[in-house]
Amino acid sequence: MSENPGPTTIRVEGENPYDVVVGHHLLGELGTLLGTGVRRVLVVHPGALTASAEAVREDLVAHGYQAFLAEVPEAEEAKSVQVAAFLWQVLGQADFTRSDAVVGLGGGATTDLAGFVAATWLRGMKVIQVPTTLLAMVDAAVGGKTGINTAEGKNLVGAFHPPAGVLCDLETLDSLPVHDRVAGLGEVIKAGFIADERILEIVEADPRGLTAPALTGAARGALRELIERSIAIKARVVGQDLREADLREILNYGHTFGHAIEHVERFSWRHGAAVSVGMVFAAELARLAGRLDDEVVDRHRAVLTAVGLPVSYRGDRWDKLLAAMRRDKKSRGDLLRFVVLEGIGRPTRLEGPDPALLAAAYAEVSRDAPSGAPVHL
Repeated sequence: MSENPGPTTIRVEGENPYDVVVGHHLLGELGTLLGTGVRRVLVVHPGALTASAEAVREDLVAHGYQAFLAEVPEAEEAKSVQVAAFLWQVLGQADFTRSDAVVGLGGGATTDLAGFVAATWLRGMKVIQVPTTLLAMVDAAVGGKTGINTAEGKNLVGAFHPPAGVLCDLETLDSLPVHDRVAGLGEVIKAGFIADERILEIVEADPRGLTAPALTGAARGALRELIERSIAIKARVVGQDLREADLREILNYGHTFGHAIEHVERFSWRHGAAVSVGMVFAAELARLAGRLDDEVVDRHRAVLTAVGLPVSYRGDRWDKLLAAMRRDKKSRGDLLRFVVLEGIGRPTRLEGPDPALLAAAYAEVSRDAPSGAPVHL
């Protein structure tokens, strides 16, 4: 059996269908996804991926495209109006038209930014996402959500803009730091809890293998299956509900509290780590509301802890966290809304929970938190 099986294609249906391709050595497929009519391509990338971006640019030029590189800051620092304005300037000075394209090469922040710039330049141009982290592959690059941050919160400015295609080249994960892989597993485990218990079983079978500095053949195969299962879940959901009118909200499991942590900690926490604590908060909230049994709540803590993700948060930030959650995109007026579970694979919503219930759930996630500085990856 080949160590690296051929590519897997996952179709995202909807009004603008596209393919997510998962496999090895895929960067040469960019021209196929760009299609005909595109003349100019802007490759948006962080500094750490300059060499990879240059290789992509050279390949595009060899295939007849005019290709340009735009380096942006690392992680969440890239998702600002100032950086977006810089990219708009690059597009304008290079005479990009609506028939040209942007490529987002990097982690979730880069793909969010690239998608937002593509959505807003001339009211919408083509974007190809090339995620290079586990988190971006299973979450940010798929689904057409784009956005930038403001001082008031994360992703409050954005647009729904489906990509023309997504290339998940698994080779890029070989150089990914272990902490980034662990953070990405937070979103993978989320997919397991909301829709596919098999994901949880795969993680539980070999958490050490999945988080080892060097992946063995078996762990590589398991990780690929986790990626493909997670993408398939997201593809099914966003194909039915692109603009988060109903079903897509389930993908935000753990995100209301998780985004609040990110905001309060000024984005020093990795997204997957914050969502990990957010899922425990949501599980405790559901248990206190009589919707979820103790066994599933305990399973949250067990599987997340097994891969090295945090399950608690310091107990002296409630007022700030509550204020941040009130600005969450799922809130309606003054009504807080949470995605919760009634069982594994059975997500639902909890609207306007009693403030005492929220405080009690917070007490549960802060009960075992260390004093002093918060723990994060």
